[in-house]
Amino acid sequence: MAYNAPMAGVIYLVATPIGNLEDITLRALRVLREVDVVACEDTRHAKKLLDHYNISQPLVSYHEHNEPARAAKLVDQAVAGRAIAVVSDAGMPGISDPGYRVVSQAIARGVPVVPIPGPVAAEAALAGSGLPAEAFRFGGFLPAKQAQRKKQLQALASESATLIFYEAPHRILHTLEDVVEILGKRPVVIARELTKVHEEFLRGNAAEVLEELKRRPAVKGEITLLIARRGEAHEPAGSVCARVQELIEKQNLQPMAAVKQAAREHGLSKREAYRRWTLGGFDAADPERL
Repeated sequence: MAYNAPMAGVIYLVATPIGNLEDITLRALRVLREVDVVACEDTRHAKKLLDHYNISQPLVSYHEHNEPARAAKLVDQAVAGRAIAVVSDAGMPGISDPGYRVVSQAIARGVPVVPIPGPVAAEAALAGSGLPAEAFRFGGFLPAKQAQRKKQLQALASESATLIFYEAPHRILHTLEDVVEILGKRPVVIARELTKVHEEFLRGNAAEVLEELKRRPAVKGEITLLIARRGEAHEPAGSVCARVQELIEKQNLQPMAAVKQAAREHGLSKREAYRRWTLGGFDAADPERL
């Protein structure tokens, strides 16, 4: 693809690393080097990233406390012909971070808005969770107050997609207690410190994960909480896995044939039976041949 020089009078939304500084695109680095100003949540945090890549563009603060006034000023600059990059402390601006106001005002005034894709904790967590990823619902941060949090969980109890939330470490135990109370022993995954040195995935039902975290002296780090969709079995592989292996080992069926038969017996699609089988840790057949 041909090189595209930064446009005049534009707002770039630049995704930045969620932990590991290597997780930034070449395009993002180029844009950050060539814009007129970088608007960021925390200038000190952004400066560490920019210094790492020898980028020295001017910085201005753009965070939740000054967002209404600063958004208007940034759009004014773009209308005057300047190229503005908006970054958050981690991930994509506007996704549980400041960004919405500058985008909406830019659109209203005819200023181009150009997203520069990159890391998003919710997507990374989902990909590594082992939960179904064909449909998901991202809910940002759950309410800090318990009554409101329970109300939101109750409203999502019948959701047929994987649920994804960000959560603060000092609230995660209370949140999991509410999950157990409202949703029962539904499978959950805690993705903690993604892309960092102490990255961790905790998997199990909500009660099991809660007890594991309670055993720790403290829970630290950035947390993404994933909750299985309604009806997802506690053991994702469950009896489907056992049946597939039985058909392979005792009836000498080929893996694909065994998956198809197990799917029929359990009233599942072939692709869903395949997914559960692979989650059980068995060698996978080619899903495109199912």
